Amino acid sequence: MIIDLLSNYWHIILLFFTVAILYSSVGFGGGSSYLAILALTSIVFTQIRATALLCNIVVVSSNVLLFHQQKKIDWQKITPLVLLSIPLAFLGGKLKINQNFFFILLGFTLLFAAITMWISKRILASDKQKSNSIKNASFGGIIGFISGMVGIGGGIFLAPLLHLTNWDTPKKIAATASIFILVNSIAGLFGQYSNPDFIIDWQLTSVLLMTVFIGGQIGSKMSYNYFTPIQLKKATAILIAFVSLRILFKYLF
Repeated sequence: MIIDLLSNYWHIILLFFTVAILYSSVGFGGGSSYLAILALTSIVFTQIRATALLCNIVVVSSNVLLFHQQKKIDWQKITPLVLLSIPLAFLGGKLKINQNFFFILLGFTLLFAAITMWISKRILASDKQKSNSIKNASFGGIIGFISGMVGIGGGIFLAPLLHLTNWDTPKKIAATASIFILVNSIAGLFGQYSNPDFIIDWQLTSVLLMTVFIGGQIGSKMSYNYFTPIQLKKATAILIAFVSLRILFKYLF
């Protein structure tokens, strides 16, 4: 059975492994790319969201532990961001949405993620700036709700926003994004699990979870030797943009 699984899904497993290495090395979970990969398969869309969130949780858990050891987590500043995002991510995950709406929402979400990744070269971060708790809670809640519906942790939206507003230093923003992704992925997954139509293929998912765990461990401890983070981000942005446009073309026209 395992041999058949590896033979049928080896390309997906390889892509998940690569994504886990790349994203974990910059503090992300890779949910948007996992969704992009799974969206091109015949896997049922309700399972796609749960699988992506589970992979997120596995990858960013190591990052959170690493950032905690490095004392890069500022709980006082992070708390307002997750205060509304957790319940709203649960609500977003709990919502029943049809297949067409899901893929249209996914297409626009991936396109936005690709654009933010592409322009990240122009995003500058500076030292600490005074934080606005109400604004942070609002941003976190909106991102959490959308993330729960789509099946991502939301770091791909949050990190560029924090950089643009000079929220904190790059390392602390990466730590914050990891925390945000972890808690929202868990909340969104519980929201999906509470639906009676929740379904997941544990055989395939287990293999993917082991794959991203290994990739995440490698990524969190490695540095790029051949490509800069900007080059890798742009390559990923092109891939995500291609998938998003393909999804939108299929479900809008």
